[in-house]
Amino acid sequence: MTTILIATKNEGKAREFRAFFEPKGFKVKTLNEMGNLPKIIENGKTFEKNALIKSKILSDKLGIPVLADDSGLMVDALNGAPGIFSARYAGDHDDKANNGKLLCELKDVPLSKRTAVFHTSLVVTSTSKEPLIVEGNVKGLILTKKQGEDGFGYDPLFYLPELKKTFAELTPAEKNKVSHRGKAVQALNEHFDDWWKR
Repeated sequence: MTTILIATKNEGKAREFRAFFEPKGFKVKTLNEMGNLPKIIENGKTFEKNALIKSKILSDKLGIPVLADDSGLMVDALNGAPGIFSARYAGDHDDKANNGKLLCELKDVPLSKRTAVFHTSLVVTSTSKEPLIVEGNVKGLILTKKQGEDGFGYDPLFYLPELKKTFAELTPAEKNKVSHRGKAVQALNEHFDDWWKR
């Protein structure tokens, strides 16, 4: 059985990828189960580049396939910020501070101009193949205050007009159907088997 490493410590994210890879016969591990890993500096200028840096370093070091992702929020009124700095916008992985800073930055911007895109780049690397790179995007609006209790990150502020809900008001199953990560996983599903057989 081939082991694949999901380059995350987030068990929620790992669960999504486990559901994808285990039926294909892979043994799925996460960073929580690995010791003695190299320090990775994600210094790319794009989501794709950061995911590729992480994935390639780990697959070269461990000799197994690795999936890495990089995701973030791009707000049009802020010229694409927070972008690749989404998780560290106001401090390292501090959701409350990040949301507070985003609301502050947009305080004088009317709702119609608070358009934004959530983006995910997924990269799978193997020592014997060219990387497989897919992405997913979803468009929405940034609200003036939080709505909903579920999700994480910017989910309580990211509003989907067609569903009249924020990401934080969706069930996990609903979110997987429409989210940027869900769309990236759909793209992965379309391309992975052919890539793996090469």
